[in-house]
Amino acid sequence: MKLFVEHFNITNDTRIIDVGGTPQNWGYISQEPQVTICNLGIENEERGRFIFREADGTCLPFEDNSFDIAYSNSVIEHVGDWDAQRRFAGEIRRIAKSYYVQTPNRWFFVEPHFVAPVIHMLPRSMYRRLIPLFSAKYWMERPSSEDVDALFEEIRLLDRDEVKTLFPDAEFSEEKFLGMAKSFIAMRIADKAA
Repeated sequence: MKLFVEHFNITNDTRIIDVGGTPQNWGYISQEPQVTICNLGIENEERGRFIFREADGTCLPFEDNSFDIAYSNSVIEHVGDWDAQRRFAGEIRRIAKSYYVQTPNRWFFVEPHFVAPVIHMLPRSMYRRLIPLFSAKYWMERPSSEDVDALFEEIRLLDRDEVKTLFPDAEFSEEKFLGMAKSFIAMRIADKAA
């Protein structure tokens, strides 16, 4: 959230849509903007400054530029295939004047969802078979085979060029770990875009 706050002039009047998120991240900043949280499987309700809307990020039910900022943290890799990721990116770019989208780097040496080194770089059939052997998440949580399969099938990590293709009007930043790009951040800041 530090990078987000550094780049965007957040006030209590800022209207933000958090696509795929939860209220938790918004407790880490001192400002208290109005935040609309869109996710699958949630109830439509209002709680304080949070508005919850069940919605699919690839087809959002809002007018163009309905929000000051669209925010999405580690969601685009979960929405499906390349076509679904293109639709998701198009919706982010459409619904807000500015946006901030973070996604893990496909080529970082640790796969972030299973917390496993290197296996995501192997052919998918081998990758799936190795999850129980190399995944720290698997060792700690012992998810069912069905849960592992469901998560495995929904993940499609992106590389730098794909992120740049999806967000051609963005500035880019990288979160680094041990000198390597751990994740990519695409930002469009309205004042700079004008």
